[in-house]
Order: sequence, then C-alpha cells, then structure tokens
Amino acid sequence: MTQRPLVRAGDLAGFDTLIDARSPAEYALDHLPGAINCPVLDDEERRIVGTLYKQTGAFEARRVGGAMVAANLARHLQEQFADRPAGWKPLVYCWRGGMRSGSMVTWMRMVGWKAEQLAGGYKSFRRHVIEQIATASPALPLVVVCGATGSAKTRVLHALEGQGAQVLDLEHLASHKGSLLGGLPGRPQPSQKRFETLIATRLEGFDLSRTVYVEGESPRIGQLNLPVELVARMRSAPCVEVVATRAARQAFLLEDYAYLGDAPGALAEKLGMLKDMQGKENVQRWQDWARERALAPLFAELIALHYDPHYERSQARHFAQWAQRGQVATDDLSAAGVEAVARRILSGDAVAQAAGAAAFPASS
Repeated sequence: MTQRPLVRAGDLAGFDTLIDARSPAEYALDHLPGAINCPVLDDEERRIVGTLYKQTGAFEARRVGGAMVAANLARHLQEQFADRPAGWKPLVYCWRGGMRSGSMVTWMRMVGWKAEQLAGGYKSFRRHVIEQIATASPALPLVVVCGATGSAKTRVLHALEGQGAQVLDLEHLASHKGSLLGGLPGRPQPSQKRFETLIATRLEGFDLSRTVYVEGESPRIGQLNLPVELVARMRSAPCVEVVATRAARQAFLLEDYAYLGDAPGALAEKLGMLKDMQGKENVQRWQDWARERALAPLFAELIALHYDPHYERSQARHFAQWAQRGQVATDDLSAAGVEAVARRILSGDAVAQAAGAAAFPASS
C-alpha cells in the first residue's frame, strides 16, 4: 500500500472540512479555526476508557472504547456526514494524530471520501500557533493607539477598520475590556490556548506592507496573558494618543459601562480590590456609590484618583517611542466624533507623524 503524505498544520487550505474528533471539552478549550466537533468519544466515554486503561489495561480499554467509537462513527455517518458528496475531502485530527482520528479517517476512506489525518494532531497545530506568533510579531508594522481610560480607543479601532485599516483588536479576542471593571456580562473569556489561536489566526491574515493598528494594552487582559513577543513589539512601536477631554471621557464611560449599574453588588466587590492602592476611605465611598448605582460620581473619582495617575506614570515606562507620539485631540467621543478621530489618524502617514513627533491636526 502506498503511504499517504503527511498533512501538516500549515497545509489546511486544500480541505473542504476540518473535523475535530476529540471530546467536546477538548474542543471547547481550543481547536483549529473553522473546525467542527465530531467526537469519536464524548467526555464521559473518554473518562470511562481512561479509567479502564489505568485499572485493567489497554486491551479492556480498547474493547470497550472500540464499541463506543463504532457507535459514534455510525451516528456521524448517518447524521453529520449524510449529505456529503462523493468528492468530499475532510481533514481529521485528534490530540496527537492517533487512534481517534485514525479510526474516523479509516471509515471515511472506506466510504470513498478523500479523508486525511493531521500529522501530530492538535499538538502539532499548537506548536504551529506558538511559532506563528513568535515569527510574525516582530515583523508587524504596528501603530499603537493609546489614550487615558474612557478615550474610546476600542471604538477608534473599530472606526479605523471600518475605514479600511488593518486592526488587531486584542480586547475583542480576549472578550474583556482590559481594565479592572472590564469583564463583559455573559461573555466568559476564552482559554489561554484559544486566545493565542485567535491571535495567530489574525496575524496570518495581515498584509505586512500596510500599517496594523492595535490598542495599547498591559501584558494581561483580564485573566489572559498576551504573548511576550507581541508585547515586545507593541512596546517598541510608534504611538498615537487620543487626547480626549475629561468631560468627554466621563460621558463615554457612563454609556459604555452602563451595564455595571445592573449588578451593584458585583461592582462594589470588584472595587474592593483597590483598597491597598487607594485606601479604605476612598474605596468605601466608591462602594457606596456602586451600591446606590451612582455611576457618575464614581467614574469621575475613578478617573481623577485612579486611572489618570496610573496612565500618566505607565505610558512613558512602557512605550519606547512615547515621547515621539502623535496626538489627536477631541472633545467629542460620540459615534460621529470617534469616526472623525479615525479619519484624522488616517489622513496622513500615522507612522511617520508619530515617529516624527508631529501632532495630528486639532479638531475644527
């Protein structure tokens, strides 16, 4: 029998469907972009087989597991794959490219489909993700969009993208706004591995001859760590600062974080984490406002006493080209105002202006 060539993580484009044969829990933790989950063993079945392997040995585990695999493969053939044409070409993977994906590929090829198995399975893809981030990050033509808390930086990124720019929206990928109060209701953060897969996938799509805009972030977004190579590139890149008035920023925060008033107890609990930095008296006052849903005075003091002092200290320390930053001043962070900020950033060569310390035109 002629041995089929190995399919590797960089060769995915030629397949009609990517199939993850692992359990639903493994799939939820991370998976190849666009892959569908068709487990040959579900979470409970995988637990049973693993227990049998440890307690009675490989033969009994394979005997029991084989029956489970056969039943699941039959179900997939009758349901998930029932309408696939004769020329269908799927790529199947499991954890290491072993028995789970191998059994599915065997049955698919018996049917007549041009199924292939990913060499090394998910583990090989994981290595590909790590290598992609390490290789691509230093080459990114980044411009970092900075600004004090409430400067609508994420919305500026969205406006830049809407006007044709390339954007790396790390907070979207992390499902978190990046600050102490940045958790999104009903949207848990992905796993660390999933976050890195989403970043690597985004990096692969960039045209490196054009600027990529990214928001200035700390090394952590919520519970997730940014890849060190990406952080290093961000720290060395030119910066553009959105300089919004305090009144505009407070109005924006009251709109953008209005949902915090729906869970006053949770908000008060989060604010308690600031006691060591801000003192019991300040934090107690903020917690009282949180419980009363009085967000306006709360945000006003958070800006003045917590966010702005931290911002002023951190930027010059974290960004090598901070002194040469470009600036866009605005007193309007409405949707129209944000679009105007984005247009002014794109009105000239942002990289050259930031590196040359030339300020962007003031708003008219």
